[in-house]
Amino acid sequence: MSKLKENTIQKDMLINVGPQHPSTHGVLRLVITLEGEIIRDTKPVIGYLHRGKEKLAESRTYFQYLPMVDRVDYLSGFFYQAAYCYAVESIAGLKIPRRAEYIRLITMELNRIASHLLWLGSFLLDLGATSPLFYVFREREEIIKLLEQLTGQRMMFNYYTFGGVKMELPEGWPASVLDLCKKLPKLFDEYEAIITKNPIVLERTKGVGIMSAQQGLDYGISGPNIRASGVNYDLRKSNPYSVYDEIDFNVCLARSGDSYDRYIVRVAEMRESIKIIEKALDRLPGGIPEKLKVKRVNCGCNKDDCGYCGFDTRLMGKKLNAAVFKPPIGEATAMIEAPRGVACCYVVSDGTNKPYRVKWRTPSFSAVQILPELIKDRLFADLMPIFGSFDVVLPEVDR
Repeated sequence: MSKLKENTIQKDMLINVGPQHPSTHGVLRLVITLEGEIIRDTKPVIGYLHRGKEKLAESRTYFQYLPMVDRVDYLSGFFYQAAYCYAVESIAGLKIPRRAEYIRLITMELNRIASHLLWLGSFLLDLGATSPLFYVFREREEIIKLLEQLTGQRMMFNYYTFGGVKMELPEGWPASVLDLCKKLPKLFDEYEAIITKNPIVLERTKGVGIMSAQQGLDYGISGPNIRASGVNYDLRKSNPYSVYDEIDFNVCLARSGDSYDRYIVRVAEMRESIKIIEKALDRLPGGIPEKLKVKRVNCGCNKDDCGYCGFDTRLMGKKLNAAVFKPPIGEATAMIEAPRGVACCYVVSDGTNKPYRVKWRTPSFSAVQILPELIKDRLFADLMPIFGSFDVVLPEVDR
């Protein structure tokens, strides 16, 4: 080979994927070193969506910060509100009424299904399939309508509060939820009929992005991603919170730890969430709203627009004044099983009406960390199936 040809051959090529790429599920930037079509090195670049969610808590009261928590992960706001509330309630010694706990559980599981549905549609879109995206949005819309009917919001629900939930279930709401729970399994059957044994899906995901159980544990991977590698760890079972210990359900597992098994686990989890919701509605303390005799208290101000009069003692165990709510000096960590894995909220109180510190530990951050190891020496075409299978949401990463 001549020296001229030798000098003009470029072995490696550096390319940017993102931060505007649609398949990075937000604003993730991947700096990838390619040798031909083989990925030799990957450097995730984060921070494009940093909003200072932890620092902002220090300049706001506990109640002022509460509406901001939904935005840590805009696809699973109920879970992050629950984690924050449980941490603050632990410091303040607040007891949550069982009816409120059941309502929290029902709304979280509905949120889990909605989150998994959006993941499923976007994951299949990453593989080149467009039809499933329309199907999952059809079902997700039904869930969002129910949550909007309950909270008044479609994404940032702001429904939980310290000591319980903010308002009673609307009349007819439980019946609507049960009707949807009866419809969803047949629709999931339709999804699986066109996805689970689809030869293109199998070719793109089977044996692709294999994460061993030990790898996952080393990187702090949790949720469906680690359960797809055979690790039987689900906080709802291993360290129950809310009233999950009163509901019988199965932990969904797979063994190979590849992109396909991560799909299998999430579909199974949606089916299991339906069973959890049905059982919780059947055991809902106090019954359905139409038959509920509400016991209310009055703060004595006699104002029509008072935020504390008409307080429902079945939904909140203790009347709180948002302006003067000051948990005692202390600290607490709350962990919940969010759709993408274990989410932790660490709160430090210095006895004032503002948190001294709030820190979040989110599962998507760990998933981004392990990505370079899983895609090393793989074809560039495998990047999106692997990354998409981990269900990363960038607001969780940057906060």
